[in-house]
Amino acid sequence: MINLSTTYLGLKLKNPLVPSASTISDEIGNIRKMEDSGAAAVVLHSLFEEQLRADRDELFERMTSGTESFPEALTYFPEPPKFELGPETYLEHIRKAKAAVNIPIIASLNGSSAGGWTDYAKKIQQAGADAIELNIYFIPTDPGLSGAAVEERTLDIVKAVKSAVTCPVAVKISPFFSNTANMVQKLDQAGADGLVLFNRFYQPDIDIDELEIRPNVLLSTPQAARLPLTWIGILYGRIKADLAATSGVHQGKDAIKMIMAGATVTQVCASLYRNGIKHLAVMEKEMREWMDKNEYESVQQMRGSMSQKNCADPTAFERAQYMRAIQKPPMEKV
Repeated sequence: MINLSTTYLGLKLKNPLVPSASTISDEIGNIRKMEDSGAAAVVLHSLFEEQLRADRDELFERMTSGTESFPEALTYFPEPPKFELGPETYLEHIRKAKAAVNIPIIASLNGSSAGGWTDYAKKIQQAGADAIELNIYFIPTDPGLSGAAVEERTLDIVKAVKSAVTCPVAVKISPFFSNTANMVQKLDQAGADGLVLFNRFYQPDIDIDELEIRPNVLLSTPQAARLPLTWIGILYGRIKADLAATSGVHQGKDAIKMIMAGATVTQVCASLYRNGIKHLAVMEKEMREWMDKNEYESVQQMRGSMSQKNCADPTAFERAQYMRAIQKPPMEKV
């Protein structure tokens, strides 16, 4: 009997397939379909720091409107940073999702700076979320901002959220730190219960006819799996936090590769947009068939079997693989 069960963020899951944060989860009906198709948990679409700040500032403006007519009235209301208000619709969506399905619901907070908005994590937990995925999306454009300052900024956000909640917190990060392994270790030490590798930066395009910058969202391809696959294989067994793979997981075989590298779960998004929610059932079937054919009884048996945990010098190993790769002719014609 094939056992696909796994444990992620302390949550017992029936398999490693977890739909990642996307607009697909905006509809409760879609979340039900995800559960019916085999999803082990669902990460809800993100609530953005900007939404929380805008909501707070708008309320402050409305409450203080006209108070300049008598100065003492200004003392009736706290300054904007002291408000802990945010979109109630997101909290209600969490409540409805929890009532609609039996699988864990993971909320997503997306931000780039430390501040009062992180307190909203507590309300998310109170609304019933089983865990929080903290998506830190920050592109440093200031040449004067050091790598150390960027790292500290990220760690401050994680520490702020961890201090606000008791539920598990996973951190979705960029691969562009000067030393990803060191940064992951710092996040692990800061209390991150899981690490989601990696965030994809959406790069804009230029419309040369309209002379405008256009947002251009490109869905991932299976080739995008190489980056998280590499780093999960390097990090497995070296940190306490769970490792979640995202980007490039389109088929059952992609999920298997990630698990062999050391992933606890694999997050799925682009393949659901392309193939529909029911594709989750196809992926699960593919995993079972491969495991049966190759005599694997459980996910636990596979996990980390192709990682670098037992390699004394991962840097030398990576260097050797690099030299082998560039000396091998490419498969495609040029």
